[in-house]
Formats: sequence, structure tokens, C-alpha cells
Amino acid sequence: MKHLPSLKNLYYLVHLHQEQNFNRAAKVCHVSQSTLSSGIQNLEEQLGHQLIERDHKSFMFTAIGEEVVRRSRNLLTDVDDLVELVQNQGAPMTGTIRLGCIPTIAPFLLSRLVRHCQTNYPELTLLLKEDTTDRLLGALGKGELDLLLLALPVDTQGFHSMKVGVDPFKMVMHSDLKEGVHVPIDYQQLPDESIFLLQSEHCITGHAITACQLGDSAKVNPFAATSLHTLVQMVDSKLGTTFLPQMAIDSGILSNTDLCVFDPPGEAPYRDIGLVWRQTTSRILTFRTLGLEIQSLLEKGGR
Repeated sequence: MKHLPSLKNLYYLVHLHQEQNFNRAAKVCHVSQSTLSSGIQNLEEQLGHQLIERDHKSFMFTAIGEEVVRRSRNLLTDVDDLVELVQNQGAPMTGTIRLGCIPTIAPFLLSRLVRHCQTNYPELTLLLKEDTTDRLLGALGKGELDLLLLALPVDTQGFHSMKVGVDPFKMVMHSDLKEGVHVPIDYQQLPDESIFLLQSEHCITGHAITACQLGDSAKVNPFAATSLHTLVQMVDSKLGTTFLPQMAIDSGILSNTDLCVFDPPGEAPYRDIGLVWRQTTSRILTFRTLGLEIQSLLEKGGR
């Protein structure tokens, strides 16, 4: 049998590429810097090729080193899936799921989901990470996360997805301002720069603009908020109006405000909520079962 490279050394290499610093990578791997460095040198000797070009101040990955990192990520992910499969003997809703979720869903659903799983699936542990869609998809592809909860549609090429619910958009406005607006609302009634949205990296902005057919950019304020809670505070200060997902409203985001909710123009604008996972995973049954549980929670709303 060939003398195969150590998975541990491949793990060191992947984390060095991720951190781009020997000291930080060693801390992530919970080893000394010398152990990590010698492990990577041993890997180079086993493979018979230089993976990293070093000098006394810096280093860079060679072309073959970059390819080894890419393939090592896939290999380590498959090993994790294999270990999970054997440890849980294929039983669904057991073990640990590293779940990534976007900020416009996480505060309004994840706490309910965790409590639900603790009650109904005590052998299942959810480890949660909140981030933007692009970063979460990148982490899923690298094997750093197992499952994503996102607003669809997004480009999920190379992954499987499962729709678990529909989340309508509503417009909110201070009750004092709403008195001067005719309902159903016409965007042309609104003053220029009176519609507030999230920063562009939050996918809800693109979903809202598309779903609500908001074509007049002059109506959109150039200031972009970082969270739905910030949008609520701005609109409650009588600065204008914004779009909120029904999920956030059901969770009480408008509590202790003087904001009114009404339907935006268009044909019932909404976003789809879905789960996304790698095609190579061995935990499809668990993910689909969790998807059905999320679907049930979404149907119950904030109750």
C-alpha cells in the first residue's frame, strides 16, 4: 500500500491557507506552531512537492499547494460526513449540525428552532453561525458548515436546496406619516429618498426591490442600514418607510413602536425560505426532516 499522507497534516495545511498565518493556524488547530510547521513539511516530503514557498518573513502557496488545499477541503469534509454516519449509525436527527443563517432570518427563527429541537430531538445539537449569503455559501463549500438557512432565490449551483416556507413583505410607516398617504400606496406619492433599505450585501434588499417592483431609485434613501432593527428605529423616527418580512413582524420587531403595517404595491411580494446543503452529504434524511420542522414553525408564525 502507498504511504498515504496524514489527515492531520492535511488539516494543518487547510487551516494555514485559511488563516494565512502560522501562529493563528496553530491556535485554531490547538497545536504549537512548530508542530504545525513540521506537519506541513512532512506532508511536502510525503507528496514529493513543495506546497509553500517560504522566506524568513512571509510565505505563499505554490500552484500545486493551492490545488492540494482545495482537494484536502473536500476530503476532510467527506471524512467528517463518514464519521457522523458511523457514529449515528444513519439515525436521523442526531449528532451535530453546523447551521449557517442570514441576519434577516436568524433573530426571528433560530431561537424557536433550537428550543423545538431541544424538546423533540434531544440527541441533535445545532451550532449556529450568522453571516451574509455569499460568506455562508463559501463556508458550506469549504466544509466549514453543514447546512444553510437562506432566503431564496440564490445561486446554489453545486448544492441541493429545499424550500421550507414563504415570507411575505410588508411596508411599515409611522402612524403620523401614514395619514397623508393613500392606500393602496403608489410609490410616486412618496417623497424622494423616503424609502430606507438594508446594505446591499443583505439579500433582502434585492428581494424587496425585485418583488415590490421598486424601479424609481430616486425614492430610495442613500443611507443603508445594517439590520432590520435599525430600519425600524429610523422609520419610527418618522424618517420614511421601509419593507419588513412578515417573519420579523410576527416575532414582535414592531413592539413599542408607533408603526403601521400595510401591503406594498404589486402582487403579494414575498421571499422564499430554504435550506441548502452539499450534494455529497450523507445526512440528507436529517436535513429534510429538519426542513419539515422549520416549515411547521414558519406556518405557526410568531405564536
